[in-house]
Amino acid sequence: MTRAKIIGIGSYTPERVLTNKDLENMVDTSDEWIITRTGISERHIAADDEDTSDMCVRAAQGAFTMAGLIPEDVDLILAASVTPDFRVPSLACIIQKKLGAVNAAAMDIAAACAGFINGLTVARSFILTGAYKTILVFGAEKLSSITNYEDRNTCVLFGDAAGAAILTASDDGSGILSTYLKSDGRLNQLIHIPAGGTHAPFGVGNGDFRKADACLHMNGREVFKYAVRLMGDAALRVIKDAGLTPEQIDLFVPHQANIRIIRSTAERLHLPWEKVYLNIEKFGNTSAASVPLALDQALREGRIKKGDHVLGVAFGGGLTWGAVLFRW
Repeated sequence: MTRAKIIGIGSYTPERVLTNKDLENMVDTSDEWIITRTGISERHIAADDEDTSDMCVRAAQGAFTMAGLIPEDVDLILAASVTPDFRVPSLACIIQKKLGAVNAAAMDIAAACAGFINGLTVARSFILTGAYKTILVFGAEKLSSITNYEDRNTCVLFGDAAGAAILTASDDGSGILSTYLKSDGRLNQLIHIPAGGTHAPFGVGNGDFRKADACLHMNGREVFKYAVRLMGDAALRVIKDAGLTPEQIDLFVPHQANIRIIRSTAERLHLPWEKVYLNIEKFGNTSAASVPLALDQALREGRIKKGDHVLGVAFGGGLTWGAVLFRW
């Protein structure tokens, strides 16, 4: 059976590290409060002149090296992000230019923290139909550009990073076994940026505009409630669709949003903690970059072996959520 398979993966995190101690000097918070409620100790922050596309190019280097390919081999670029370099042109087109991937089509995906899962699902569909053969999928965010560092409820959560994966068709039994995507736009106000779109544009005449309106707003309590249930639902769905049981999952790679959400989701799936991959302590919530960053690190640390069943799941603004199940 032909499947879409990841043949190369890479990630990048900026050099600057913002610790909980640093945040204690910026807002009314404490290291203990942040760790207890989120599991985060530090996060990486991009330089002012470091764009999302720059991080993507760095992440792609590892993916190309692992796959043994060059940018000219890629025929489609999918970039998942809510923090692109520009509104127009697309982030994918900027990446294409910087990589020199002259043979590729390019398009963006806006699905917040679930963006990379959406990207994998779209890539899988194109590969299985034969429309494209070699697809480069990014999940990347410069969340520091939309974070209000005067809001202690959100500024402690977010970091910057990029992840990249190269997919192609495979008949060796490995690859994506199942995916599942879902959304509920009725709950869009739980995670949103009030200003910047056509509803509340920047510029002349918008006298009510505040700088904070250009930053991410989140109802953390409600998000927690939905995230645990919906991430669990998506995970169970792809496990069932693949003809497997939770006991057959070798590694669970969840969106690194909050340690309590991750723990609750693992418990719902009856997965032992040693099967859960975590990097939230060092990187925080990197939105669309979260899952590819974790996958890349897990693979390079030897946590993923050939033949393993690897489950990825994410949840974010929209609301959007989804899951993917691989046989590695």
